[in-house]
Amino acid sequence: MTYTEIDYTVADGIATITLDRPERLNAFTLVMRGELIDAFDRADADDDVRVVVVTGRGRAFCAGADLERGGSTFDYEAARDMFGGEDTFEDGAPRDGGGTVALRIARSLKPVIGAINGPAVGVGVTMTLPMDIRLAAEGARFGFVFARRGIVTEAASSWFLPRIVGIAQAMEWAATGRVFDAEEALRGRLVSYVHPADELLDAAYALAGEIAANTSAVAVAAVRRLMWSGLGASSPWDAHRADSRLMYALGSAPDAAEGVTSFLEKRPAEFPMKVSRDLPTEVPDWPSP
Repeated sequence: MTYTEIDYTVADGIATITLDRPERLNAFTLVMRGELIDAFDRADADDDVRVVVVTGRGRAFCAGADLERGGSTFDYEAARDMFGGEDTFEDGAPRDGGGTVALRIARSLKPVIGAINGPAVGVGVTMTLPMDIRLAAEGARFGFVFARRGIVTEAASSWFLPRIVGIAQAMEWAATGRVFDAEEALRGRLVSYVHPADELLDAAYALAGEIAANTSAVAVAAVRRLMWSGLGASSPWDAHRADSRLMYALGSAPDAAEGVTSFLEKRPAEFPMKVSRDLPTEVPDWPSP
């Protein structure tokens, strides 16, 4: 696929996905939706990609859905493309476009870091919720503005947001629909760190580089799936069973031997296993978005 609304590059084990409609503050469209899903498919299929960093071009991360259609923007029949075209659930209900992106990010086998460089509003913030770590620039602003537009929280954010920040904080932001700054996002645990704008990407790449240089790609993929699937586990006993199956599968695998041997020999590990061919069947899986 040739991208027109995002940019995709790979260097030093890190794929950078840049939302690339700066003249529209990187507002979300059907085209961007398809390109983002394709980019995450591409990153998962590439063993040279260890981590994905997502950021925005220009002064915004993503200003939300493109509202150029005016009042009919969220009318499914009048603006079908904003809801993901013809894609439906099995019961025939339309799917929101942001949700298909969020679920694809959730399904990623590579850890995902959001480098939120500016305003992230509506789908611009909900698409970041299934990312594993979010960093923000000092001037970034956030808004779950849906109720102020007469619609509901989308992109599965009713599941993600309370699990990240707690139900009280999630409801405050969603019920008021107000826009808030990066410091409030940090206090509310929506983001992990706030950096000066000119240091944001360097910080994201430093964190991504630490992952890429020191860990087993297969182990990280398995841990990511265990963590996210564990949010829905009914008890720690369920989590223990899932952990144990993967400890059994990976404990005798080449990466485990290399991890221990390199530690004992006091040298950097050179993990031989590849996500594309060596991911154990015991790793939890989810349907395609």
